This record gives sequence, structure tokens and C-alpha cells, in this order.
Amino acid sequence: MAVAFALPEDLDYLVEKDHIGREMIGEKIGRREFILAHQDDRRVGFLRYNYFLDDVPFMNLLWVQEDLRSRGFGTQLISFWEAEMQRLGYDSVLTSTLSTNERAQHLYRGLGYEDSGCLLMPGDPLEILLLKSLSVEA
Repeated sequence: MAVAFALPEDLDYLVEKDHIGREMIGEKIGRREFILAHQDDRRVGFLRYNYFLDDVPFMNLLWVQEDLRSRGFGTQLISFWEAEMQRLGYDSVLTSTLSTNERAQHLYRGLGYEDSGCLLMPGDPLEILLLKSLSVEA
């Protein structure tokens, strides 16, 4: 397994797998806001992020090919992202998941994310916000 920032040659793959537009994906690749997981030289998943309130790294989407889930790809993508955010000087990161997605909640909480709030949009299930401190314990 290998994890790395997406490159311009990953654009078509990401356009096929993600729901945001080609132009935005291209811009995010240039800003290093996509991270890819590879197995045996093929792409098997990705993490996309941006910044909440322009200041806190926020994981928008974690996606792993369905037949390869529960094999550590998501954890590796998250670990790579967290290490990069810490290297850049951030002391915490955020993500969210639907209250109906217990599998994602279990993953994030198992990696040290803690519930930090929620959002309820009309007609949608509750969105749980999860925060993780990247501070190194002494």
C-alpha cells in the first residue's frame, strides 16, 4: 500500500469517483487537497479536504473502493493527512459523518476523534462533527 498526494495524472480517476466538478478537482490537486491510496500500482481510494472557517483542516470525503474496505486503506489515508497537517503547524483537524453511518463513526472515534458538535439540515439526518487534537502529549 502506498499513500501520496494526487497528481495531475489522477484527474480522470478523481472525476469518475468524486461528485465535485473537474475544474474544482484540478484546483484541489494543485493545492494538494487530495490524497490517494494505491495498491499494486492501482488507485484504490482517496481523501479530500479543505479548511473549516478558513483555519481548521476539514476532511470532506474519505472514499475506499468497496471491495477493499476494512483493510486499512482509510486509516492510512487519514494518518498521512493528519501527519501532513501537523507538519504544517495545525494542532487539530475536523471531519463529519452522518449519524446513520455507524461504521464511519467507529473508524473516526477509534482513531481519536471526539464528538464536537452537530448540524441538522432540513430533511437530512444529523451530521456529527468530530475533532481530533494533533498535539503531541509530553
